[in-house]
Amino acid sequence: MPLYMDVHRNMKGVTADAVAEAHAKDLKVQGKHGVDYQHYWVDEKHGTIMCLVHAPSAEAVARVHKEAHGLVADEIHEVKQG
Repeated sequence: MPLYMDVHRNMKGVTADAVAEAHAKDLKVQGKHGVDYQHYWVDEKHGTIMCLVHAPSAEAVARVHKEAHGLVADEIHEVKQG
């Protein structure tokens, strides 16, 4: 299954705790969309969040975020682990 990195930018005031809550919501709905979230990273200072996810498509990645909490990524990139 393809691997994607999504990037959320300009998330002013974001906290690691808030992202942990949103990630927990993603995990609850990911199976409906054939998605498997692997890891996420938070840069509180710059308001950036990145998520690494196995998914059948970029659209499936976006659907999970939209359904789980409404915070759709600004960018979704298919990546290859090196």
